[in-house]
Amino acid sequence: MDKMKAMIFAAGLGTRLRPLTNDRPKALVEIDGMSLLEIQLRKLKAFGVEQVVVNIYHFAELMEERVKVLRKRLGIEIVVSDERELLLETGGGLKKAAKLLIGNFSPILLVNVDIISNLNYDLLLSHHLESKSLATLALRQRQTSRYLVWDNRLQLRGWVHQGTGKVRGMLNSYEEIAVNGWQILAFSGIQIISPEMVPLIRQEGMFSIIDTFLDLASTERIRGYRHDDDLWLDVGKPETLARAVGMIKQILP
Repeated sequence: MDKMKAMIFAAGLGTRLRPLTNDRPKALVEIDGMSLLEIQLRKLKAFGVEQVVVNIYHFAELMEERVKVLRKRLGIEIVVSDERELLLETGGGLKKAAKLLIGNFSPILLVNVDIISNLNYDLLLSHHLESKSLATLALRQRQTSRYLVWDNRLQLRGWVHQGTGKVRGMLNSYEEIAVNGWQILAFSGIQIISPEMVPLIRQEGMFSIIDTFLDLASTERIRGYRHDDDLWLDVGKPETLARAVGMIKQILP
């Protein structure tokens, strides 16, 4: 297998973390003295990733400076995908960075910078390869308002907002989920995609990668991987960021 590449989605404004993001991007907010960006890079390096693409937008110059430092400190190739002209969200960010990621036949690991977890990437990759999926999304049971809907093979069927009952994808109604015995599970912000997925992305401009998964699920294998027993935390809010202090030793190998 070719050397595996990864992308860290790090271009968000970090509005939920204000005032911490008044003078820095979300990716450079720290836990126990280590930035969220460095935490992700260290875990990716331990997994064996040799090239990482990082998209930038908010405080882009500061991000470029830190990337130079981390590239030297960690001994890992880090390439910047510049979104200063337009913030593109996860799907648009992936599409813009495609030329930096494509060029080999290995799966691509995609992670949100504000998610910390001890999820075993080796197990996620093995599941992805064994299922011969176009994309494999890490999932868990947790409280949220927006869920992805999965059949008994953990094939993606749709999306639902539990508060409003709105559905998307291959769903006609909220009631259809119970009728079919399907599961609603929360996306963990970590996924592996096969490089063949990128040319199939039909959306343009600013869009979520979830839009792409829902678009492709009727014809392609978009599968889930449950990791309910792992540590997982969205540190995009001050209250959860505080809870993460002391967790880093459990997150990094």
